[in-house]
Amino acid sequence: MLGKLKSLFGGDKAGKKGVVLPATLTKEAEQQILKDGSQDQKQALAKRTDARPEVLYFLAEDASPEIRRAIAQNPSTPIQAAEKLTSDEDEEVRSELARKIGRLVPGLEPGEQTALREKAISILESLAADQLPKVRAYVAEEIKSADGVPKGLVDKLARDVEEIVCGPILQYSPLLNDDDLREIIAAGVSGGALKSIASRALVSEDVSADIAATLDVPAIAALLTNTNAQIREDTLDQIIDHAQTVEDLHAPVALRPQLSIRAMKRVAGFVASALVHAMMEQADLPEDQAEELLERVRDRLQTERVGEDEEKELAKQAMSYFEQGVLDDKFIHEQIEANRRELLLQCLAVMADIPAKTVRQIIHSKSGRAVTALAWKAGLGMRTAYELQTKYALVPTAQLLSAKEGNKYPIDDNELDWHLSYFVEQA
Repeated sequence: MLGKLKSLFGGDKAGKKGVVLPATLTKEAEQQILKDGSQDQKQALAKRTDARPEVLYFLAEDASPEIRRAIAQNPSTPIQAAEKLTSDEDEEVRSELARKIGRLVPGLEPGEQTALREKAISILESLAADQLPKVRAYVAEEIKSADGVPKGLVDKLARDVEEIVCGPILQYSPLLNDDDLREIIAAGVSGGALKSIASRALVSEDVSADIAATLDVPAIAALLTNTNAQIREDTLDQIIDHAQTVEDLHAPVALRPQLSIRAMKRVAGFVASALVHAMMEQADLPEDQAEELLERVRDRLQTERVGEDEEKELAKQAMSYFEQGVLDDKFIHEQIEANRRELLLQCLAVMADIPAKTVRQIIHSKSGRAVTALAWKAGLGMRTAYELQTKYALVPTAQLLSAKEGNKYPIDDNELDWHLSYFVEQA
C-alpha cells in the first residue's frame, strides 16, 4: 500500500514543512489518502483549496485536531463541514473557524447566495455564543467594522461581559447608534468597555455626558483625547471638577483641543506649570490672555509650599543626587515634566551653590534673564534654561530670553553674573 501511495504522489517525502502534494490530484489519489494516507498527507490534503468538497467534509470529522484546524482555515471548505466544526471540542478549531466565517459574512451581500449567507450567519451566531471568550473575540474582531451583518449579532457581542469581545464592537461598529450606546452605559459596563465607547470615531454630546457621569478615569481620559468627541460646556465643567483631584486627568483635560479661555483658567488652577505652558502653546493665546493665565498659576505656586521637614528631606535628596553626579540637563528636564517643583528647586540650589531661598526668589521674579543666569550658574545648557523659563518659572512672553544660534547663551558671562548677583546680594 505504501508503494501505491508513492506511485500516486511521485515519491513525495515528508519533511519539516510537511508533505508537498502534486500540483494536481486525481480523485483516486484523494481517496487513497483518505483511506491509507499518513496524518501529514491528510493534513496537506485538508489545506488544498482544489480538494473536492466531499473530501473536505470527510476530513472535518478526522480524529486529528491539526487536520480539523486546516479544514476550518480552508476557504474551500463547504459550509456543511463548517457547521460541524462549530461544536468541535478543540478551541483552536473553533477559533480558526470564527476567523474565516467572520471574514466571509460581511462580504456576502443580502440577496446574493441567500442560502449560503443564511448558513454562514447561523455559524457565526453559534460561534458568537461560544463558551470561550477567545472564540467570541475572534468573531468580534472580524466583524467590528462591518455594516452587512445582523444587528442582533452586533448587539449581543456589544453586551458581552468580556472586554476582549465587546471592546472592538463598541469602538468600531457602525451599527450601534446613540440609543444603543447610552443603554449599554446605563446598564453598567467595565471600564475597558467605556473606554472603547469613548474612543469611537464620533462620540455625540449625549454619549459623552453619560461617560463623564460614570467618573471612570481611563474612559474620561480617552474621551478628552478623542478629537472627534463632542463635549458640551456643562459636561466639560463636570470633568474639570473631577480632574482637580485626579492627576491622571490633568494632561488630558489641559490638552483638550479648543478649550474656552474660561475652561483654561479653571484648569490652570490645579495642573502642573509645564501643562499650563503646553495648553497655552496649543491654544495660541493672545499675549494678554496668556499673561493673565500665567499670573493665576504664579499666584497659586507661590502659596504652594511643602512643610519644613519635607523641604529638608528634599534638600538632602538633591545633595545626594549631586554627589552621585546625576544632576544634568536631562535630569532637570525630567523634573520639569514630572512637576517635581520643590525637588527641582533644591537641585538648582545645589548645582548653582546658592541658597534655596534665593532660587525661589529668582523663579518667582518673572525675569527671563535672571532664570537664565540661574541655569548658567548651575552649569546647564541654554535649551534647558529656556525650558526653565517657560515651563517652570512661567516667565511672561515679553521677558523670555531665547537662545542664540539655537543652543547658545545670548548674553556673555559677565552680564549673566550681574543678573544673578542682584538676587544673591539681597539674600
